[in-house]
Amino acid sequence: MTIVPTSDEILARLLHRDGLVLVLDKPTGLAVHRGPKGGETLMDHLDQLRFGLPNPPELAHRLDKDTSGCLVLGRHRKALAKVGALFAQGKVGKTYVAIVRGTPVEESGRIELKLAKRSPTRGWWVAVDPKGQTAVTDWRVIARSGALTVLALSPRTGRTHQLRAHLAAIGMPVVGDRIYGRESALPAGPLLHLHARRVVLPLKPREPLVVAAPLPAHIRATLASLGLEPAAMEAAADSAIQD
Repeated sequence: MTIVPTSDEILARLLHRDGLVLVLDKPTGLAVHRGPKGGETLMDHLDQLRFGLPNPPELAHRLDKDTSGCLVLGRHRKALAKVGALFAQGKVGKTYVAIVRGTPVEESGRIELKLAKRSPTRGWWVAVDPKGQTAVTDWRVIARSGALTVLALSPRTGRTHQLRAHLAAIGMPVVGDRIYGRESALPAGPLLHLHARRVVLPLKPREPLVVAAPLPAHIRATLASLGLEPAAMEAAADSAIQD
């Protein structure tokens, strides 16, 4: 499902603004840049986020179309280079919340499985491959309910679809994942239950910038149906993994 937000909705999703960066709460279903099929993307809305600067902000990293939450943008060329380097060097703290199918025996763990493209024409589609790129994901259980588990995740590397591919590889696919999971390809299925909850930017010499995005409506609804309080899950995720 493609989300087509209004200008007011984009502005309402602005979580943080300063002279260097913007942090936006990206909605589920909105691609950040145009793909081969075209369609509405976040790039179509960046001009309204200039806030007096001569040029629109640019993406400092990427989120999947179906992943919601914290998306960082550099407001000008120097800021983009500075923040982009932090992401490239693995210095940015990132915490995701996912609802997955399956119940792990352990309470926490680390996934270290190399990932490579599955198709030369679909670069976003990846698979576990011992000849691929190093990919590391830390995870911790924050709640269990029946056949579903709520996880806090911290990717230590930034590979395409890393979290989704890693979780599926260990038998815990993300609810709503039609690529790596057990979901039907039909659009009537659940939305992807993967959310970029928090980002920590060590923008020296000042204190690290910590920004959190509230859980989206579809994840909150699922948590409520499991008898779990969304605010409690947000707080648990924030404290689950050390940045």
